[in-house]
Amino acid sequence: MSAANRRAMAAIMLGVALATLDTAIANTALPAIAIDLHAAPAASVWIINAYQLAMVATLLPLAALGDIVGLRRICLGGLMVFTMASLACSLATTLPMLAAARVLQGLGASAMMSVNTALIRLLYPPHRLGRGLGNNALIVGVSFAVGPTVASLILSVAAWPWLFAVNVPLGLIALAFAWPALPHSERGKHQFDPLAALLNVITFASLIFALGEAAQRGSALLVLSAAAIAVVFGLLLIRREAGHPAPMLPIDLFRRPVFALSTVTAVCSFAAQGLAFVSLPFYFEDVLHRSQVETGFLMTPWPVVVALAAPLAGRLSDRYPPGLLGAIGLATLAAGMASLALLPVHPHVLDIGIRMAVCGAGFGFFQSPNLKALMASAPPERSGGASGIVATARLLGQTTGAALVALCFGIADRHGPTLALATGAFFAGAASLASGLRLLAPSHRGAGSAKASAK
Repeated sequence: MSAANRRAMAAIMLGVALATLDTAIANTALPAIAIDLHAAPAASVWIINAYQLAMVATLLPLAALGDIVGLRRICLGGLMVFTMASLACSLATTLPMLAAARVLQGLGASAMMSVNTALIRLLYPPHRLGRGLGNNALIVGVSFAVGPTVASLILSVAAWPWLFAVNVPLGLIALAFAWPALPHSERGKHQFDPLAALLNVITFASLIFALGEAAQRGSALLVLSAAAIAVVFGLLLIRREAGHPAPMLPIDLFRRPVFALSTVTAVCSFAAQGLAFVSLPFYFEDVLHRSQVETGFLMTPWPVVVALAAPLAGRLSDRYPPGLLGAIGLATLAAGMASLALLPVHPHVLDIGIRMAVCGAGFGFFQSPNLKALMASAPPERSGGASGIVATARLLGQTTGAALVALCFGIADRHGPTLALATGAFFAGAASLASGLRLLAPSHRGAGSAKASAK
C-alpha cells in the first residue's frame, strides 16, 4: 500500500472511530448533561435520539449521492460537518441547542459512515480487501464497545462538553490526512432523486423513532403510529424507485442472495451485540452488585478480543469463504452469550472474563468476512449503495437490540438482563444460520473465495 493510501486509510479509520464513539459515549454522560442543562430525563433522551435519527435517516441518501458526486466529496463534507457540529455541541447551553447540534453531528457522521467501506474498496486490491475491511471492523467493534469507558474517563477529569470538544482537534487531524489522500471514484450517470431521499428519510426516521419509543416504554399508540408511517412511506419509496438503475434503497442488490444474506447476518449480529452491551452493565451492577469501575473491567475482555480477532478474520476472508468464517464466529458468539445467561449465582471474575472473551472472539471473527461478502457481492459502480447498507444494518441492529432489552426488562423485571442475554444468543444463532446459507447461495462476483475476488 502506498503512503498516500495509508494516509487515506488512517483518515477513514479516525472518522469511523469518531462517529462510532459518539454513538455510545452520550449514553454514559446523559444524566450529567441533563442535570447541567436543567432538563427532564425524558426530554434529555433526545440528545441520543437526535444523533441516531439523523444518522439512520440519511445514510442511504448520502450513499446514493456519493455514487453520483464522488465518495471523496461526501466523506470530506461529513468530516467538516461533524467537526463543526462537535464544537457546537460543546458550546451548547440549552437542551434544544444541544439537540440541534447533535442532528448536525449525526448528519456528518452519516456522511462518513455511508461511504467508508466503499472508499476502502478503492484503496485495497480485491485479493487484500478482507485485510482492509478487517481493520474497519476492528475500529467499529472496539469503538462501540469502549465508548462508555472512554466517556467515564473523560468525565472523571472534565465536564461533559469535553466529550464533544475532543472531537474538534481529532476531526482536523483527520481532515489534514484525508484532503490530499482520499481517492477519487467514478461517478454514476444517473440523477439524484430528492423525492426518494425525502421518502427514505421519513421511512427510517419513523422506524428508529418507533424503536426508540419502544425502548423507552412509550405509549403503544405512538409506537404503532410511527411503525405504520415507516411501512407506508417505505412502500412508497419502493414504488417510486421501481425500475431505477441505482435505487436509493437498493432493492436490486437484495435480489443477490449473498448480499441479502450478508445484510440479515449483520442486522442480527449487531442486535445480539446491542442486547449484550445494554443489558450487561445492569446485570453486573444490579444482579451481581459490582461497582461501576468493576463493571468497566468486566466489560473489557469483549473489545480486547475483538481487536485481536478482527484483523485475523479479515486476512482469512481473503482465503476462505466468508459464509463459513461468519457462521463459525457467530456460533461462537451464540455459545458465549448463552454461557453468560447461564452464569452461576455467584460467579468468579474468571468465569465472567472467559465468557466475555468467547463473545469477543466470535463477534470479531464474523465482522470483516461479512463486510467483504457484502461489499464484494455488489458491482463496483454500486459501492456507495452497498456501503450505505453496511452502516444502516449495523445501526438498525444496535437500535433493535436496545429496544429488545427494554422489552426483556418489562417482561422479566430483575431477571431481565438474563432474558436479554438469552435473546442475544438466539439472534447470534440466527445470524450464524444466515451466514452459513451463503455457502449454498449462487455466487456473485467477489462473494466467494479469493480466487473469485481476483477475477
